[in-house]
Amino acid sequence: MSSDNETRPAASADDRPGAIKAVPVRHPGRWVAIAIIAVLVAMLVHLLLTNKAFDWDFVFQAMNQQPVINGFLKGTLLVTVLSMVVGVVGGVILAVMRLSDNPILSGVAWVFTWFFRAIPRYILLFTMGTLGILFKDIGGLNIGVPFDWKIIEWLGLSGDWRFLNLDPNQIFTGMIAGVIGLGLSEAAYMAEIARAGILSVDKGQAEAAQALGMSSGKVMRRVVLPQAMRVIVPPTGNETIAMLKDTSLLLAVPVLGELFYQLQSIGSTYYKTFPIAVAATLYYLAATSVLMVGQYFLERHFGRGFGTQAPRAARPAGAGGA
Repeated sequence: MSSDNETRPAASADDRPGAIKAVPVRHPGRWVAIAIIAVLVAMLVHLLLTNKAFDWDFVFQAMNQQPVINGFLKGTLLVTVLSMVVGVVGGVILAVMRLSDNPILSGVAWVFTWFFRAIPRYILLFTMGTLGILFKDIGGLNIGVPFDWKIIEWLGLSGDWRFLNLDPNQIFTGMIAGVIGLGLSEAAYMAEIARAGILSVDKGQAEAAQALGMSSGKVMRRVVLPQAMRVIVPPTGNETIAMLKDTSLLLAVPVLGELFYQLQSIGSTYYKTFPIAVAATLYYLAATSVLMVGQYFLERHFGRGFGTQAPRAARPAGAGGA
């Protein structure tokens, strides 16, 4: 008895089944969701255009006042940039210290990170604005070995071991206090972000660079950090956006030349509370949108070569398929 394969003729190309005509799956729930979203958007647009509480004329007049513009440029943008510079530089240094084999350096970095992450920024800024009281009875903020002159005499030494005297009323007030407070707080968060980025780089990269004779500092600058930026940049962009919004907390210092403070002053003068909130929202929305675009291009720049596939080689003409 012969098998079916022996008696059945070979199938020709014409006998093969054609392409499958798949019917796309319908998703009625999506159309319902789109309809609900469209109704909500229409309601929002109607509210924005017809509700007199917005008072758009007053909103745009308040936004175009020179003190408000100066507050946005100096108290918001400039403080954001300076605070992030302090935070990023301090965070990288703290991350390197935290990863050090020296227990003292690692411990100091941990204590710094623990302290400044535990304190709310509003309370930290409020405290920063009152630190001048600590140095009122000692003639200012003295930098150096903190020994009283009597103790120095008891040790058989002479002279003052403090080499720099600063006026606390100039440091712990105004914009400088705000930059210091926000920068130190940001450094604690950036330390963890930078540490995660450094740990994401394979140790073999650093070992190979050290085998070539590069110093530890050069390995960190030339090999580790450039590769760690792929991990560091996205959360750093988020931290920058958060810092931009946290400049509104400078009221705790207080910083008079700040965007929200100036808008609140105008609102208090004309008894216009809600339009002032709308004006501040528009300023922060515009600035945040620009930062998000910059973050996108930075992420694309530092993410080159990661998560992409090499293009397939072109198939030679006449090559048969599998």
